[in-house]
Amino acid sequence: MVTVAETVSQLATLLDGSARLEGGRLLVTDEAAFRSRTIHDLAWTQTFSQDPATVEAARWLIWEASQELGAPSASIQDLYTARGRGEVAGFTVPAINLRAQTFDMARTIFATARAKAVGPVILELARSEQTYTFQRVFEYAPNILAGAIAAGWRGPVFIQGDHYQFNAKRYAADPETVTEEIRKGCRDAIAAGYRNIDVDSSTLVDLSQPTVDAEQKVNYTRAAEITALIRDLEPAGVTISVGGEIGEVGKQNSNEAELRAYLDGFRGELDARRPGSIGVSKVSVQTGTSHGGVPLPGGGVAEVKLDFEVLRVLGEVARTYGAAGAVQHGASTLPDELFHRFPGVETAEIHLATGFQNALYEHPAFPAELHREIEAWCFANAADERKPGMTDTQFVYTTRKKAIGPFKRQLWELATKDEILASQAAKIGYLFEQLKMAGTTDLLRHITTPDLHRPMPDGLAAAIPAAR
Repeated sequence: MVTVAETVSQLATLLDGSARLEGGRLLVTDEAAFRSRTIHDLAWTQTFSQDPATVEAARWLIWEASQELGAPSASIQDLYTARGRGEVAGFTVPAINLRAQTFDMARTIFATARAKAVGPVILELARSEQTYTFQRVFEYAPNILAGAIAAGWRGPVFIQGDHYQFNAKRYAADPETVTEEIRKGCRDAIAAGYRNIDVDSSTLVDLSQPTVDAEQKVNYTRAAEITALIRDLEPAGVTISVGGEIGEVGKQNSNEAELRAYLDGFRGELDARRPGSIGVSKVSVQTGTSHGGVPLPGGGVAEVKLDFEVLRVLGEVARTYGAAGAVQHGASTLPDELFHRFPGVETAEIHLATGFQNALYEHPAFPAELHREIEAWCFANAADERKPGMTDTQFVYTTRKKAIGPFKRQLWELATKDEILASQAAKIGYLFEQLKMAGTTDLLRHITTPDLHRPMPDGLAAAIPAAR
């Protein structure tokens, strides 16, 4: 039975028998008990406790446990740099967006990765997902670390801010306010422990301009500005992996001229702000997919005509600039038979989100009554998102992600979640195989993770004076 502590003192008692506090540090005394029991209590407490001091203390304990047990937050930068140099190849790193059941899904992913000897796997959340899933960065990062600990994972944990995206319409009206939102998002993510951030200013590309450089100029200028900020904020001994993007997902396919204009312009703008700084480690391109897939009137998702040649060619170009290659977004709803093709064209990274959400909602073990409640919530709270001609099926498919936050605890507490998680594990294992990630633990030799301890929160120190 999981415990959600509501006081710091109660939280401290949850450590009994598995860990103790001493000299401002967490010392794990019974690793098996900590991984099987204590970390579960800490994850649930930091997610659902109503007491701010208790939440802060639980998050500190998780961070320190990740350092103590060899599962620290890390940047994938050095591995991607090695790929840019041609030292490693033939695999595609999955970046999985965890919208629901985050702790349990992270635990499931890392357990599956251990079983298949997978090295790098990225767990991420987009800025837009933070809002409707009720998960800010200060909650998301601890749940990923806790899931890794619970799974018995030892190795770097790659947590990524996905789509730190400029809203084009709002940017046109007030560029500085929108840019400051992205700056704040990066500051918060880094403070929370993220070591990988994808800066998406591709929404600012203006195809009406007379040259390709002019089309990409605002995109690469803002991306360079945010990258310079990230370099100023990153902890000592860490180079945060920054991703760029040249084509907005769902729009026209990207081409080589756009990529070169972006990378050349980005380099010049970054050097003007912070000479010699490390640039982007990868670039997301558009190949024909769309986020979430296109729902059909009677159910299911429309077939996608994905251009793998775009990934191959643009990946080769990106590597001449020292990046790992091209990144594929919006892929989790693609047919299973396509996934083996991504490593075949040396796709550096692939982003997977909606497919796992669908696997949760559409699982036979998902409670029918909760289904009805979620659908009713969509009709009552997201009606303004309904487009002309949409069937009820299409409407619910496109809006049910917005119910994840309001139904967050119910989804964490599902009586049938073990059965659902087993199915998720099977799909994750399949993807690891198709993306040529099984047996890649040796890739982690490229990753260094300096010790980064944090000061004990005052509330925890006050509750346990001997721990100071």
